[in-house]
Amino acid sequence: MAEKKYEPFGIMRVKKINDLKAIYAKRRRNFTAADLAQYADDGPTFPIKGLLKELAAIHRSEERKRKVKKAH
Repeated sequence: MAEKKYEPFGIMRVKKINDLKAIYAKRRRNFTAADLAQYADDGPTFPIKGLLKELAAIHRSEERKRKVKKAH
């Protein structure tokens, strides 16, 4: 059996005569707490101190390379 393709909101049926204001109002009415939870979920995070140390080390090494290149 084929897996169902993930659609965050599903397909919304609208009439051709609806304007954008009506379409967005319908979408707001159909927006559920589960939809909100999907977007509010925090993903994996990185420890900022470790990240800053790595960035500082990369910056120092690139500065050294630039100084050596400039001296020649």
